[in-house]
Amino acid sequence: MGLFDKLKQGLGKTRESIKGAVDSVFVAFNNIGEDLYEELEEALIFADLGAETAIALTNELRENVKTKRISEPEEAKKELYNIISEALSGDCSLNLSGKPAVIMVIGVNGVGKTTSIGKMTALLQSKGKKVILAAADTFRAAAIDQLAIWADRNNVTMIRHEEGSDPAAVVFDACAAAKSRNADVLICDTAGRLHNKKNLMQELEKIYRVIKRELPESSLEVLLALDATTGQNAVNQAEMFKETADITGIVLTKLDGTAKGGIVINIKKKLNIPVKFIGVGEGIEDLQEFDPEAFAKALLE
Repeated sequence: MGLFDKLKQGLGKTRESIKGAVDSVFVAFNNIGEDLYEELEEALIFADLGAETAIALTNELRENVKTKRISEPEEAKKELYNIISEALSGDCSLNLSGKPAVIMVIGVNGVGKTTSIGKMTALLQSKGKKVILAAADTFRAAAIDQLAIWADRNNVTMIRHEEGSDPAAVVFDACAAAKSRNADVLICDTAGRLHNKKNLMQELEKIYRVIKRELPESSLEVLLALDATTGQNAVNQAEMFKETADITGIVLTKLDGTAKGGIVINIKKKLNIPVKFIGVGEGIEDLQEFDPEAFAKALLE
């Protein structure tokens, strides 16, 4: 199965939710009017695009219908799909400049953060990149052990300290190891405890300082892992983390298990944070780099 087919299959539940809801609205009306827009807005909200994004998309469609003198509901539906595709567009590529490039991954427990790091490592290795991992989520021994399993599976070096150690000290040692071993990418698994944002912010700032001091020429990606099955709660998490961390991208996990993938559109439209990876299955190859055009095509066509 090709990447696009896997994507389309993984988005099956979300596609049914969004495309099914939108199609049912446009089929129900012979003319374009306020009743159609009200039904559409409600359908988009129930498809987990969120009220703010649903209203914005509907208003944009209303304006485009007027400007382009669209009169048929079927043409209006095509215009809506164009608007959604445009909302998803933009540069979603990883910045891997400098050697080593640094990727920090944050996120609350249970969202698939460490698993995503393991799959991301495999993806980067398939592109010929030498990867080193840093177990900087020292708050839980289980997090360190889980990352170690992925390090063994991918046959990569992992830098670790004991549970409760200073995360910045782990990152300091990992930076040194990455330089000495000529690694292309250093991926840091960090804690994401939202119950104490002040401590989290101080911890992340300390890690930032270490990276900037030890690897001044390296790019830094800060990726937030979110569980797509939690719908609007994931958007709320993104808003809270954005207050604390300089997030450069989203890793959206478990898309294959939910009809709530519309949050991709919500995150991009509302928070202007690019989605950089999506999880569309259980396999190690099922973490895909986000392709806005392919995503829109798999979702809407």
